[in-house]
Amino acid sequence: MSATDHRPWYWASLPEVPLRPALAGTAECDVGVVGGGIAGLSTALHLAQRGYRVALLEAERVGWGASGRSGAQAIFGVAAGQDTLTALLGAADARRIWDMSIEALSLLRELIATHAIDCDYVSGQMHVAIKARQLTELAQWHEELHRAYDYRSVQLLDLPATRELVASERYIGGLLDPNSGHLHPLKYVRGLAAAAERLGCVLHEGSRVLRYERRDGALRLLTAGGELRCRHIVFAGNAWLAGTVPALARRIMPVGTYIVATEPLGEGTARALLPQNTAVTDINWVLDYFRRSRDHRLLFGGRVSYSGLDPFNTAHATQQRMLKVFPQLKDARIEHAWGGYVDITMNRAPDFGRVEPDVYYLQGFSGHGIALTGLAGKLVAEAVAGTAGRFDVFARIPHREFPGGTLLRRPALVLAMLYYRLRDLLP
Repeated sequence: MSATDHRPWYWASLPEVPLRPALAGTAECDVGVVGGGIAGLSTALHLAQRGYRVALLEAERVGWGASGRSGAQAIFGVAAGQDTLTALLGAADARRIWDMSIEALSLLRELIATHAIDCDYVSGQMHVAIKARQLTELAQWHEELHRAYDYRSVQLLDLPATRELVASERYIGGLLDPNSGHLHPLKYVRGLAAAAERLGCVLHEGSRVLRYERRDGALRLLTAGGELRCRHIVFAGNAWLAGTVPALARRIMPVGTYIVATEPLGEGTARALLPQNTAVTDINWVLDYFRRSRDHRLLFGGRVSYSGLDPFNTAHATQQRMLKVFPQLKDARIEHAWGGYVDITMNRAPDFGRVEPDVYYLQGFSGHGIALTGLAGKLVAEAVAGTAGRFDVFARIPHREFPGGTLLRRPALVLAMLYYRLRDLLP
């Protein structure tokens, strides 16, 4: 038996591509974008469409962070939920954010179609209930989406209907949304990068931004090898900004999450597990999420680490969670196991705003990034161009820094999360 590959399956499934040149010397542009994930690439693409000269700086490779290693489910809404947004912003702005989250799903499909991005997009995503109280929650959610938001695509499924879509005895009901879906995230990211370059954007890889400063009337992004002078900056590095902008780092917490990919199961076995190729997530706080790949694997995510450590055998622990859902896979080999960071905020709402009037940031997607990151790029491009109304709806969401500073915030969060883990175990 061969060893488990700890590269994301997405990377292993695609050919290597040449490394883009790092920033060297001094360059100039209208807008400097930091971060080569979906948010940064969408920002660059939408700014280029408006005629701006854009340069993007990525510390590693395009798609190296969450955008190229995630569970890749494109889901309506935001992680915080509409009740939280209403409490934070009021009903009118909460509704505007809801509407934009649905626009984000449409924009995802539009970008794929317009730029001919072959990224294995499949329609259909379902939240599932494990216990009776969760089934009640799904029913209430379904009713609210229909009544308050006129979102009619979602369908509440009973146990037999759920079993027709997921061959598991673990789930007793579901909320299906054909308007949501899933894709191959690295193919999508590479497609966005190619589209941005066709429009004239300059992408630099291996170009970690050490700091930014304002000097001689210009903003400057400084890397080990060069300096980018620009009129505006957009920080879209999320959990990977580290100390580049300390004020932003204190507002998000990088939370580790882990995914495994089975060996190819064969088309018949894969279809038997998920007959309609629906992406699935349960509604526990520490949740499981899974879907099929084009080559008939099961991709299964199901662990998180709030401590920043991974003391267990990731492949084995995640496989055990998978077997609780699909015991019929007991003989299936785990071929790939990998992890990455989700950038969560204290309230799990997105955190968009300005560090200075001409320095913008996008972060805090809290696990709902596949669709919303694309829209975030469009919104910040609107703001840079002088139409900030939609961006500012998100910017009005109040956010607090994580308590405890850099040393104590993780232990504090671990203690807080114990409550939610225990709640998952209750009937």
